[in-house]
Amino acid sequence: MSRAARAVIDLDALRHNLQRAHTASPEARQFPVIKADAYGHGLLPVAQALTDADGFAVASLEEALVLREAGIQQPVLLLEGFFHPDELVNIQQHRLDIVVHHAAQLDALESLVRQQDIVKPVTVWLKVDTGMHRLGFSLEAVSDAWARLRACDAVNQPPRLMTHLACADDFHSTRTQQQIESFYRVLPGVQAERSIANSAGILGWLGSHADIDRPGILLYGASPFLDETGADRRLRPVMTLRSELIAINAYQAGDRVGYGGRWVCPEAMTVGVVSIGYGDGYPRHAPTGTPVLVNGVEVPLVGRVSMDMISVDLRGLPDAQVGDGVVLWGEGLPAETVARAAGTIAYELFCSVTARVPRNYV
Repeated sequence: MSRAARAVIDLDALRHNLQRAHTASPEARQFPVIKADAYGHGLLPVAQALTDADGFAVASLEEALVLREAGIQQPVLLLEGFFHPDELVNIQQHRLDIVVHHAAQLDALESLVRQQDIVKPVTVWLKVDTGMHRLGFSLEAVSDAWARLRACDAVNQPPRLMTHLACADDFHSTRTQQQIESFYRVLPGVQAERSIANSAGILGWLGSHADIDRPGILLYGASPFLDETGADRRLRPVMTLRSELIAINAYQAGDRVGYGGRWVCPEAMTVGVVSIGYGDGYPRHAPTGTPVLVNGVEVPLVGRVSMDMISVDLRGLPDAQVGDGVVLWGEGLPAETVARAAGTIAYELFCSVTARVPRNYV
């Protein structure tokens, strides 16, 4: 019999969350970000469920080819562009959009024109570094990069313009408005489609709504903002990580639980063992007190997380039985709440769920 750990993926909730993006930014086309196996939810099932998406954004050529080979016909954007010029042939063949963020990529596109008798132009999104300071052309270098793309026969004309917001999750930061203003000062008068908004931009920064948005974490039901949960933005959880109690043990005051014996029973009590651990993607650094739902009742994690199991304090649930259902995050227990307790973010929780945890799509 298989282990009880499983990730239940609610595709109706996924579609609901995309509709929330459309409602918040009604004039923009929506390109759901489904990189990293759709944040751990399953690249292909997520793409196939989002039939209303205007396009998709991924991180690698390999992800894009999975979509194309499955018959996904919407535009697919490579968020980091291409890593080697040899990838351009596949990009042309499969009609993929690319981000151009570095001069070496410009050089490769210009070389492509010299190498091919008949060039199949690609759709390029020119990335502008307005303050993230990770990828993109500086404000001073954008004009030259734009001119080179406009003169390149390997590029569908005109290119698009994009940037990425660094602090949009924090309403108190002034940097987001500065980034938006800087982006619109770039190439004044140029007629080009533009893309700024990530999830936080879509839900919280009206000035970032442009021609194309790139919703990420909001699709999966988590809020992009500090100190919020998805429910605060009328989002629905898509992944519910479930398991079961596999043992219930009675201990005495002073008994030590788990590796290292770090947690000591304060009194005679029962402790439940749940079939989930860091081998499944549950955060190893989750401390004692991290909330867990057993039969819909919140109980605290106790002791260290091990590879295959965690222990929970059942003093508040005296009728618990082996086989009772457990929710680690998702329906009834926001991923953001668990993430804050564990010192991480919902993005990491979702992406960390390992391949040995089956995804059940409903």
